Amino acid sequence: MARRKKIYEGKAKTLFEGPEPGTLVQYFKDDATAFNAEKRDVIDGKGVLNNRLSEFFMTGLANIGVPTHFIKRLNMREQLIKSVEIVPLEVIVRNFAAGSFSKRMGVEEGTPMPRPIVEFSYKDDALGDPMVPEEYIIAFGWASQQDLDDIISLALRVNDYLSGVLYGVGIKLVDFKIEIGRIYEGDFPRLIVADEISPDSCRLWDIETGRKLDKDVFRQDLGDLADAYTEVAKRLGVMPSNVTHTPKPTLIN
Repeated sequence: MARRKKIYEGKAKTLFEGPEPGTLVQYFKDDATAFNAEKRDVIDGKGVLNNRLSEFFMTGLANIGVPTHFIKRLNMREQLIKSVEIVPLEVIVRNFAAGSFSKRMGVEEGTPMPRPIVEFSYKDDALGDPMVPEEYIIAFGWASQQDLDDIISLALRVNDYLSGVLYGVGIKLVDFKIEIGRIYEGDFPRLIVADEISPDSCRLWDIETGRKLDKDVFRQDLGDLADAYTEVAKRLGVMPSNVTHTPKPTLIN
């Protein structure tokens, strides 16, 4: 498929004009960043793995009735998605204390939450994506109270699905973040899950050993990031279980 006009380029993905109105092509890059892009590297095969893993999760969500922007995977690095108006928030769901939450609240990493906690950060790299309360979100018009209720409901449904699927392959879903987009059906807006769901956007720990299988491997210099992502893909059946990471992973269609 011929690549079209570039619409947007982020740290891990690039969006191109889609083949039909209302569509985009999402390209997954091999770039890895951490600490608001202060730490950077290129990890061979990372984009391929994230493309396939995000397809796996988005398809699974659609199968249980959670609306997403995903239409289909086009090739090893690209997928066709619906064009959406992104709500300028990162929606974070925490099942266990980790990362910035542990530092901010003084809670030891790995401590279970009494219930899944949903937080919001304002999407602005220049500000470091600051945490924001619901009052700010409503006051500045980023989302209405009804939107927030719907976003929280969506986030918790995503959490239920991801937690169950990952637990079944021996992985603990510590936390994750998603983005939400608006699409319009006639004059009526509808909220759907957008962006990606991959080890870039989730904290994933092996249930038995506590080994980290997410971007913290890169953040904390714990080993080969692509090997960690490959392990997740193998457990979920996205890659054959008898292969190791290569720059061009073999995928199961």
